[in-house]
Amino acid sequence: MTDTPDPAAEPATAQTPASTGAETAPKKKQKEEESFLAFLLKLAVVVLVFRSFIFSPFNIPSESMLPKLVDGDYLLAAKWPYGYSRYSLPFSVPLIPGRILAGEPKRGDVAIFKAPPGNDTDYIKRVIGLPGDTVQMIGGQLYLNGNAVPKVKVADFVVPVSPNTHCYDAQFEKTAADGSQVCSYPQFRETLPSGKSYDVLDLGPRPQDDTPPVVVPEGHLFMMGDNRDNSLDSRYPAVEGGGIGLVPEKNLVGRAEIIMWSTNGSASWYNPISWFTAARWNRIGTTF
Repeated sequence: MTDTPDPAAEPATAQTPASTGAETAPKKKQKEEESFLAFLLKLAVVVLVFRSFIFSPFNIPSESMLPKLVDGDYLLAAKWPYGYSRYSLPFSVPLIPGRILAGEPKRGDVAIFKAPPGNDTDYIKRVIGLPGDTVQMIGGQLYLNGNAVPKVKVADFVVPVSPNTHCYDAQFEKTAADGSQVCSYPQFRETLPSGKSYDVLDLGPRPQDDTPPVVVPEGHLFMMGDNRDNSLDSRYPAVEGGGIGLVPEKNLVGRAEIIMWSTNGSASWYNPISWFTAARWNRIGTTF
């Protein structure tokens, strides 16, 4: 006769639902936190790659590129047209030796670069002279390889006075039809040999209107601001607090592509309505 097991004698199975639930809740929370941190890390990597190698935002803090760019403009610059160097990376981390996938700018490009001599500040200027070119200014007229670059007077450039914009001199201050104050500057259109046209400002005779001929050496660029009388550019030697001299191509950061936002500087954080009234809506979407 077979013995019948005594249920009371069998070992109890460890079934503690309440205890199991209490143990898995912290683990679930920890897993969610780890998943969120992993998402943030992936997002940071994507942003880093995007800014370093595809597009990067820049703001315009001066008026050296009037009339194309106004103080308060925010633009996107393409990073791939000129290749990549340490200056393509945040904080210019020296992870890229020399310059890879290098591409030479075209005359007329609006380029962002690290300005000599410190090579630590982003500047934006127009590419005027390529390696081998001879660049000279005579009486405010640009000469390229001994030939005058056509310069034609066009309508004055008018920009409203705002916290971001002040007239250089009383002679340029005007009153608009609506009674507002504006700055009205003499404007001219230059056309490079390639056919590329752009507008420049010429406020009258200045010392920088006459320069000696400069031959651009290999690996360098001659850069100029469109606001010819208010731009410390390649017409001036590279000194701290002064000009930039000839810019090494390895200093290039990117090519300006589109203005994504523009503000006249009158917005305040505590007044959301001012965020919209301060926007220069007509400038947003301007391409180069």
